Amino acid sequence: MSLAPLRPAHPVLAEMRAIWQLSWPVLIGQLATVGMGVADVAMTGHVNADELAAVSLGASVWSIMLVTVMGVMMAVNTVVAHQAGAGHFAAIAHTVRQALWKGLGVGLLACAATNACALLFPHIGLAAPVAAKAALFTHVISIAMPAFACYRALYGYTASINQTKPVMVIAIGGLALNILVNWLLVFGNLGFPRLGAVGCAVGTVIGTWLMLGAMLCWIRTAPAYRPTNPLTHWAGPDWAAIGNMLRLGLPIGVTYFAEVSAFGLISLLVARYGVVQVSAHQIALNFSSLTFMVPLSFGIALITRVGQALGEGDACKARHVAWVGVAMSAGFGLLSAGFVAVFRWEIARAYTLDPDVQALCAQLLLFAALFQLSDAVQVATASAIRGYQVTRPPMVIQLVAFWVFSLPLGIVLGLAPAALPFGPAAPMQVFGFWIGLVLGLSIAAVLLTGALARLANARARAGARGAMAKVA
Repeated sequence: MSLAPLRPAHPVLAEMRAIWQLSWPVLIGQLATVGMGVADVAMTGHVNADELAAVSLGASVWSIMLVTVMGVMMAVNTVVAHQAGAGHFAAIAHTVRQALWKGLGVGLLACAATNACALLFPHIGLAAPVAAKAALFTHVISIAMPAFACYRALYGYTASINQTKPVMVIAIGGLALNILVNWLLVFGNLGFPRLGAVGCAVGTVIGTWLMLGAMLCWIRTAPAYRPTNPLTHWAGPDWAAIGNMLRLGLPIGVTYFAEVSAFGLISLLVARYGVVQVSAHQIALNFSSLTFMVPLSFGIALITRVGQALGEGDACKARHVAWVGVAMSAGFGLLSAGFVAVFRWEIARAYTLDPDVQALCAQLLLFAALFQLSDAVQVATASAIRGYQVTRPPMVIQLVAFWVFSLPLGIVLGLAPAALPFGPAAPMQVFGFWIGLVLGLSIAAVLLTGALARLANARARAGARGAMAKVA
């Protein structure tokens, strides 16, 4: 009896499997990292509204800086992916060493900027005790910035050579430690001081520095890193290499800043309406950032897969990879939209016991459900474009979407509706800002999809012409 030969997997299914194999450990790692912020908000939400408001405001500043640094450091992902695809393994170690120097400088600058932002809290209409707690939270948590920037350099390196499981394991350990320190210091358990919001900041600092140490140890000892290990010897700064990564990374950082600052600035602008609106906004935003980790993980895998395909010289494969990843991200966006809409009350109750905060949060989560699809599409398309080592068009698109359309509309609807000829009779407060967010994400998704289509098609045509010329 003869056995029929196995059919090869369909190209789309094969690529979906490859993207998933790369992205699921990244996803768990990203969820664990964001879980630190979720734990901070959820645990202080069970203390009192003032502590929750302090963490909400401090976490807004921290998140803006964190995501901006993440974007600036993401250049190492695409550079290493191209080098790996081309088989230039010796160059990878040098790239990562210079990325660590870059991370140290970027982290110190971000630390200083985070501390400077804390000076705004006494001037945005907050009660003095809340402003003081938020400022102290921000000063303490800023100490984690240099460690985070260097960790992201190593994170990008390990993901781009298809080693994503260390990211998952280390992030889970960091989350567990963060929860433990929060439990000890937020509530004052086992004889530790009851620090409230500041206890969350201490937990994040300890967890971030230990995550960096764990990643360094893993890379130094694991056999998978031997062909490209950047830790075999010390090397001073190579300003040309650092400058090249900054030219790639700064537009990504500005892109991330444009989006996350629009979200974070809303926390500051709605502070005048009291702790209920600030807290409900932060909870809804916090959970949205949790669901966002899935398409973001697909995006990180796309940077690797697209970059490696281009390093191999196969632009048609890069285009195929890009659109499969975008489709996967869009599919998840539809699923998460339904989940958030159906379970919005359960989500709100999981974060806080305050009934007023719960009610407002449940309403805001309906807006979050509306932008799940567009948010998923815009991050996937932007990531695929970065896999081509093209970073400025996504930056311009995000700046236009959020700072020309989203935030101005939110300010008008939320604070001054009389500025619109057909606007509401009274300020819509936090709801006006979330309407602006839905618009901004939708604009970004449409424009980035068009940009990816033009770029991928142009590169594929150029690759085909090059192949024909070689044959001729």
